[in-house]
Amino acid sequence: MPQKILITSALPYANGPLHFGHIAGAYLPGDCYARFQRLQHNDVLYICGSDEYGIAITLSAELAGRSPQEHVDLFHAVNRDLFKQLDISFDHYSRTTWEGHKQPTQQYFLDLLANGYIEERMTDQLYSVEDKKFLADRYVIGVCPHCSFDQARGDECQKCGASYEATDLVNPRSKLSGAPLIHKSTKHWFLLLDKFKDKLLKWLSTKSWKPNVVNFVEGYIKELRPRAITRDMTWGIPIPLPNTEGKVLYVWFDAPIGYISATMEWAQKTGSPEKWKDYWLSQETKLVNFIGKDNIPFHAVIFPAMTMGQNQPYKLVDELPANEFYNLEGKQFSKSDGWSIDLESFFRSYTPDQIRYTIAANAPETSDSEFTWKDFQIRCNSELLGKFGNLVNRILVFAHKQCAGVVPPQKTLQEIDRTFLTDIQNLAEQIKDSYESFKLRRASQLIMELAQIGNTYFDAKRPWIAAKHQDTRSEMETTIACCLECLKTLALVVYPIIPTTAIKLWKMLGYRDDLVATGWKHVLINRTPEHQQLMEPEILFQRIEESQIEQEIDKLKSKHRE
Repeated sequence: MPQKILITSALPYANGPLHFGHIAGAYLPGDCYARFQRLQHNDVLYICGSDEYGIAITLSAELAGRSPQEHVDLFHAVNRDLFKQLDISFDHYSRTTWEGHKQPTQQYFLDLLANGYIEERMTDQLYSVEDKKFLADRYVIGVCPHCSFDQARGDECQKCGASYEATDLVNPRSKLSGAPLIHKSTKHWFLLLDKFKDKLLKWLSTKSWKPNVVNFVEGYIKELRPRAITRDMTWGIPIPLPNTEGKVLYVWFDAPIGYISATMEWAQKTGSPEKWKDYWLSQETKLVNFIGKDNIPFHAVIFPAMTMGQNQPYKLVDELPANEFYNLEGKQFSKSDGWSIDLESFFRSYTPDQIRYTIAANAPETSDSEFTWKDFQIRCNSELLGKFGNLVNRILVFAHKQCAGVVPPQKTLQEIDRTFLTDIQNLAEQIKDSYESFKLRRASQLIMELAQIGNTYFDAKRPWIAAKHQDTRSEMETTIACCLECLKTLALVVYPIIPTTAIKLWKMLGYRDDLVATGWKHVLINRTPEHQQLMEPEILFQRIEESQIEQEIDKLKSKHRE
């Protein structure tokens, strides 16, 4: 019976273009997992979309001379196109400004309110006398109340990571004008998160997440307190109560509900409007949220608490693969500082599979990692080209030359052949375990180990010598048949990470059926058919020259200096 697996990647904020740091955290890991589970013939639904409300959108739009809607339209399209370019296989990519997002968001609010988990309060907020309006957190900077960083944002400190209310800032001032801000009373609605402490801790005790995630979440739950969920502005989901004009739900309240509304939109587009319920309202669904570590509080605490407090039997998250940060040459990606990679230029020179593999092989799973141009060159030349591509080329060229371009029979197996075939199966099983446990780095290492044992076996058997004599030709054919089993397995196990290359290799081996439709189990159990016609080999990867890398590093440094 196929398992129902609902996969989400954190909704990217439509306030600027994404970079490889974002891709490494939530999107490539989510895509590899979705592709792997499809190979297992599970019932997979992979959902994402743009997060488009919030004060940061209005701030950036204002500075750019655009309306908020124009602003999010622009970056929704930019990021959606980047995902396509990177072969991220979402089943649906939605956005929180679509009309259907309003209903489930307002339903959450009304349920929580009716159930006693939301409370109306008069509260002091930061007010600009100069602008004659309340300024929401992202319009505000000040001194962090925890670490004293003097450029802290209004809702969290980008230096120490602390979360707080804007009114907690010391010496708050307008981000736009620098004018000092005063405290002024206004009405807001608060989510009483402290009421969920016991439920959340009990629920957390059932999870076998990474220890660093569990420890962080446990500490976060113990410190929960009521938190304002409304803002004085017009860009957002309106509060569904009378006499509340000019007040909307805060973006962290509505954004995670975007997973549900995106699935509703997907169901509508498939022509089965109720089909979303098969995933969100079934406790048999396995829900996996792929996020970066900065999103842990919202996915592991706040959204589960909101869901516990409303009336629909929505699925709570089962697995939370939270990755660390992925930097660029030792520093955080920063477009404003010129410390970034121009993606349009990147994809003119390099392929999606090259960057997908490089990120996967050094994924920030347990600690921060980084993209460096030198590492990119080494991964592409030594591993993709040197180990993987070289093995594919030498075996297929040899098979065309000595086996008439067809799969030869696998005859009497020597001990070395049996050991090789057993090692292939064992490595495939280890790779499967790595994908299932969200260990892309380990999967990448094992894939290269599989390519390496293929190269070692080919060299040890020396089929070019056996091909010279009639009485050893059958031994040569057996060697090539075993090598083709290695290539078939490589095409399968590498598909989640470098799908374009995997499909090319699958077709070069003469297969006409779809790899995913054939499935993991079937590919491994069934030998490559004897006499199957092999396609002409093509070069899978191009060498990256030293001069290219020097040029890229110079480009990065010159942009940064500017």
